[in-house]
Amino acid sequence: MNPTESPRLTVIGTGYLGATHAICMAVLGFEVLGVDVDQRKVDRLASGEVPFFEPGLPELLTKALESGRLRFTTSFEEAGEFGDVHFLCVGTPQQPGSDAADLTYVDAAVRALAPNLTRRALVVGKSTVPVGTAQRITGVLHDLAPAGEDVELAWNPEFLREGFAVDDTMRPDRLVFGVASDWALERLEAAFRPILDLGTPVVRTDLATAELVKVAANSFLATKISYINAMAEVCEAVGADIKHLADSLALDDRIGGKFLKPGLGFGGGCLPKDIRAFAHRAEELGVGQAVSFLREVDDINRRRRARTVDLVREMLGGISGKRIAAWGAAFKPNSDDIRDAPALDVARTMHGLGGHVRVFDPAALDNARRAFPELRYGDSALDVAQDADVVVLLTEWSDFKEIDPEALAQVVRHKRIVDGRHALDADRWRAAGWEYRALGRS
Repeated sequence: MNPTESPRLTVIGTGYLGATHAICMAVLGFEVLGVDVDQRKVDRLASGEVPFFEPGLPELLTKALESGRLRFTTSFEEAGEFGDVHFLCVGTPQQPGSDAADLTYVDAAVRALAPNLTRRALVVGKSTVPVGTAQRITGVLHDLAPAGEDVELAWNPEFLREGFAVDDTMRPDRLVFGVASDWALERLEAAFRPILDLGTPVVRTDLATAELVKVAANSFLATKISYINAMAEVCEAVGADIKHLADSLALDDRIGGKFLKPGLGFGGGCLPKDIRAFAHRAEELGVGQAVSFLREVDDINRRRRARTVDLVREMLGGISGKRIAAWGAAFKPNSDDIRDAPALDVARTMHGLGGHVRVFDPAALDNARRAFPELRYGDSALDVAQDADVVVLLTEWSDFKEIDPEALAQVVRHKRIVDGRHALDADRWRAAGWEYRALGRS
């Protein structure tokens, strides 16, 4: 086909990244086939159900299905016959017992797809992988695909923020195209034409650089978060105020205020495992010393969880036997993702110390109940706060930030609150008679 014609797209893997990409590309006008080995995922998506929480995505799935441009299958044979551009969107979790990325799903997807590629096609990796993976996969594709070297590989890292994934897919702040030929670039440009027509900046680069972009970005963001939390530890030692310090730094345009918010730290399925895998891969390549600071970034982040528990213990004079309301389970607001969630880590630690902990989250309760049935859960923020000795804000949902201190005072046993996310107006809560504590604030 003409390189500039609109290609037919397949999306291999229909988890968070893949489902979002497939749905949005169909809404943008492409014919899209979503592929997954999990029949239940395929059936749920085909019936119009998004199997995770993401604002705006269910409505777009309905629109895409009604248009007839989006279908789902478990057949890689169908995918090979259908697609001109094949996006790899499978997960790369952390290996059990190691900091390395687990490439099992990437390798399985490539080996299932390749034997069905009988004509010229482009395979595009979007998954976050250790640098060097693309070079290895290129060899696998050439060995296993009947079309041989007519199958090319490109890398197009994703930069989705959970809770904002629709905007980040359809109106990204940049596109990175790692390609080995002009033809591959032309195919990618055709596959992103509606987005490029918005004036989206494009960086054309090689495969290795494209693989590094996502982990480099996440490492920088993680470092910035851990930096301000390290400053919070210093503030606690000298009686300074981390919020005022962070506000002052944010006004320096060389630094900026994004990701400079002190608190409980980062979690989720990306930043923690990506910085660990990056450091691990750097060590394999003999340049581990260059990113050795990432180990301390990770350690600072982990310490915030223990320090939050310490705040609660100090406020209560001990945790055993105390009634504790835990607001939040997801690793961030506008998400139901509980992977490496600081909120649940803190709740479980307080439970293990003998606290009577009750948890509420607007979106992540079902996932939390399945993962941690030993915890107790409630129906609302006020429900879990009934007769509480302390309320602990662990995920900064707007629902929690908007709660009236006077209304909450009517249900708790003691007016004590630990703001693990620096999400509340400390002066307002103290004026309402609450004992207010937050990391890095006296």
